[in-house]
Amino acid sequence: MTETIAKPPRFIAYVPLTDLSPAPRNPKRHELELIIASIDRHGLVEIPVVDERTQQTLHGHGRRESLIEMQSRGMRSPSGVVIDEDGGWLVPVLRGWASQNDAEAEALAIKLNRLPGEGGWDPRELAEVLEDLATGDADLFDSLAIPHDEIDKLLGQVDPETLPGGGREDEPALLHLPDDGERGDELSPDDEGRSPHTTCPACGHLFTSSR
Repeated sequence: MTETIAKPPRFIAYVPLTDLSPAPRNPKRHELELIIASIDRHGLVEIPVVDERTQQTLHGHGRRESLIEMQSRGMRSPSGVVIDEDGGWLVPVLRGWASQNDAEAEALAIKLNRLPGEGGWDPRELAEVLEDLATGDADLFDSLAIPHDEIDKLLGQVDPETLPGGGREDEPALLHLPDDGERGDELSPDDEGRSPHTTCPACGHLFTSSR
């Protein structure tokens, strides 16, 4: 039986976008155009977090700024956002957490931005996912906006033999770096002048990145 909590410690509430105040200090920078493109395509999925003590945004400043910009451009309201009777945008936010002081609020804000990326990527699974996207939906792959050199670096860690159908797929993904050249810039002398591209180690598919 599912239990219902009368007063949950964390809850989602819809608030006017204009009432979502930013924190006084936010050292995180954002690629707003990429965030806008993502929200426009997928909707508002990851919602901002509000600090109950200050009533200010704790996490989600980039999404807040992107939504404000989208509205000012006259773009359609993304899924997940509700339109009020006056045409204003109501944004879902996570509520229920209160900081003890400004120092704790800023420390948590940094952790919420920094910690999710600390685990890195599983190179073999990433190679499989990128290959599926690149060959199955090129537009969706391009929307990732991952620079080609970053993809090359990530996929370069995978030994193709350890991928499905490679003969040793039960083994962990092994470090497999192609010709790095002698200049330390990951290019061989004969790579000059070539268009940026990435070769997937899963099947050898050649594709280019949008950036």
